[in-house]
Amino acid sequence: MRRCRVIPRESFIQLIEKSNRPGVNIAKVALGLVDLFIAEGFHPIGEFLYVPDLSSLRILHGVGKTPIYGILGRFEEKQPKGDKKDVEVELCPRTALSRMIRQVQSTCSAEFLVGFESEFILLTSTKPVVPLHVHSWSASAGMLNGSKEAEILEDIADSLQASGIKIELFHPEAAPGQYEIVTGPLSPLEAADALVYTREIIVNVAAKHGVHATFAPRPFMYSPGTSTHAHISVHDTANRTHCKKIPNELSLLEKGFLAGVLDHLPAIAAITLPIPASYKRAVDGTWSGGTYVSWGTENREASIRLTNVASPNSRRYECRFIDSTANPHLALAAMLGAAMTRMKMISEKSDVQLEIQDAGTKQAAIMTEEERKAKGITRRLPLSSEEARSNLRNDRELCEVLGTELVDAFLSVNKTLEDALMQDKTEDDQLKRLVEYY
Repeated sequence: MRRCRVIPRESFIQLIEKSNRPGVNIAKVALGLVDLFIAEGFHPIGEFLYVPDLSSLRILHGVGKTPIYGILGRFEEKQPKGDKKDVEVELCPRTALSRMIRQVQSTCSAEFLVGFESEFILLTSTKPVVPLHVHSWSASAGMLNGSKEAEILEDIADSLQASGIKIELFHPEAAPGQYEIVTGPLSPLEAADALVYTREIIVNVAAKHGVHATFAPRPFMYSPGTSTHAHISVHDTANRTHCKKIPNELSLLEKGFLAGVLDHLPAIAAITLPIPASYKRAVDGTWSGGTYVSWGTENREASIRLTNVASPNSRRYECRFIDSTANPHLALAAMLGAAMTRMKMISEKSDVQLEIQDAGTKQAAIMTEEERKAKGITRRLPLSSEEARSNLRNDRELCEVLGTELVDAFLSVNKTLEDALMQDKTEDDQLKRLVEYY
């Protein structure tokens, strides 16, 4: 959920130029507020200072009639706690990701490039939920010249590019009214920021054309769902011989990333698949990555797809266990933190043993028990948000990496969000709330 404050240009310039510590006061309860429900552990007392990060400033075309600039920031304490001079707020998602990037760089001499696939559905109505258009996957009929959907997609693409967000490609997707825009690659923080701006531009351009854009995981149960697949490549910053990339073979850092994420994937899912509807998409046989903790070369029914294995420069992982209800900064922080638990063990004399082998061309769900066991595919992703929360709560290593304060707060807010989403008595009303929330 993207929250904002709108500041006139003159006021913003004055804030930056004349304030000793530029920022906007935000009630601390905001991080635990779901509608008007307050998550356990949060109180309507106290304020954070939301400090703008000028490096994130960019004009957002398509968002308003007059030029609208977007800027992201970080939550800080207004006063240092106790004897500490540090004002960092552990609950801040951008701070958490920034901290994780620094830790991976310092402990593993590694960095990443990240690109996202943004899938969304265009609706003419939210009750009942009605798609703008019905088309087949990648069919040009989904963007015919002169059609409203083509006009909207062209407007979105033009707005993103004018805003400095690079588009790799876009096309009609498989679900009714569904489209996909691929952006990137960027550094993790830049990629997460760009994804926030991408979503803001998509929904605003759609609204300008009288249409509602939703990122809800699976509004139509008779078709595939909507996701936010992350493409991540791993790079050595120390130019180490034993971490060099070669064709058709994973480097030690690439193995370490894969092993760490797979180790902690049942817990990571609490952050990347955070709501009950996430588990309507993350099922077997729907191109979602399936329900088994697995990876495979060019295998779209695995949690992680390895692609372009023969090309060291473009080889990357497609992480398919993410949807658009996840906070992108927290999602990347969790993945990089999990990866760090194995990457930091790498040395010139040690290899990384992958307990889970390449699933190959077969879906884990249709393998026999013996076949899965031979591949090391012995665990499943959670099948509900409640199970996911339990997995995260019990993953002590990941909790320590992310910080117990952040994890405890997330679990509390997540449970409150689940209650809010399920408060409606009928499935139609629940679906209406879902597509309007996301």
